[in-house]
Amino acid sequence: SELQRSMSYKVLEGNVGYLRIDSIPDQEVLSQLGGFLVTHVWRQLMGSSALVLDLRHCTGGHVSSIPYLVSYLHPGGTVLHVDTIYNRPSNTTTELWTLPQVLGERYSADKDMVVLTSGHTRGVAEDIVYILKQMGRAIVVGERTKGSALELQKLRIGHSDFFLTLPVSRSLGPLGGGSQTWEGSGVLPCVGTPAEQALEKALGILTLRRALPQIIQRLEEALKNYYTLVSRVPALLHLLANMDFSAIVSEEDLVAKLNADLQAVSEDPRLLVRAIMPRENSPKPEPGANEQLGTLPAVPEDEAARQALVKSEFQVSVLPGNVGY
Repeated sequence: SELQRSMSYKVLEGNVGYLRIDSIPDQEVLSQLGGFLVTHVWRQLMGSSALVLDLRHCTGGHVSSIPYLVSYLHPGGTVLHVDTIYNRPSNTTTELWTLPQVLGERYSADKDMVVLTSGHTRGVAEDIVYILKQMGRAIVVGERTKGSALELQKLRIGHSDFFLTLPVSRSLGPLGGGSQTWEGSGVLPCVGTPAEQALEKALGILTLRRALPQIIQRLEEALKNYYTLVSRVPALLHLLANMDFSAIVSEEDLVAKLNADLQAVSEDPRLLVRAIMPRENSPKPEPGANEQLGTLPAVPEDEAARQALVKSEFQVSVLPGNVGY
């Protein structure tokens, strides 16, 4: 069917759900096929740990479907005014709100979501991208979108055989954006990358975000066990437990945020976190070896080998003024 040609899904490695939509049908079609979509598409993605919505090839759609799609990604119990659409032929405005109830389940707001975009993403798809970005619900990865009109209509010129395709509807500002909308300028991604590399980039971001709880746990353990300013440790642990990582999309973001926040709370500019990159020439561990992060290398028996190991891990010198370094 046309719907099957315009929509596909799968679960990728790392339990990441992937949903590609190339054309968005109107609300009437979605309502008629709602049970089928929930059973055969949406339910297969509900168990995923994160979701990628691929709109890189989405070039058409119907305004009436915006609340339907956004509602499945918005927490239940509340309704949200997501946009107001002005239609010029009828000179009317229509408010778009998320649905109070949906068929099946909503995708958990606690799970990460990435939307992929390209320079071909346009119209209703752009509005959906913009709404999800403004909601703080999705990380947008890819290229700036087309910035085309929300809805086009083909109009005959008089009684001739000539037609004009003109914009007939426009967004008045999703989520209270005022006159600032995506039309004309497009939606700027959170992470810019060529469209053909967007999925790989998104999966890398999700891998980092999946590792965040473990990273923070190890940092908490390091502070409790090794940080010398013991009286400041409780405040630092409280900070880490309540830190907002929603905007973290790279190791550089994470390191910068941790250092700024930890130093502000501890008032200690020497408290630094850095990402340790694996050495290119370091030997790979033998099968079954302990690969836990932070495990020290085995100490060799030979004295010369020990000295070489120390020199490779430490740099020691005495600076002017008899300052040890």
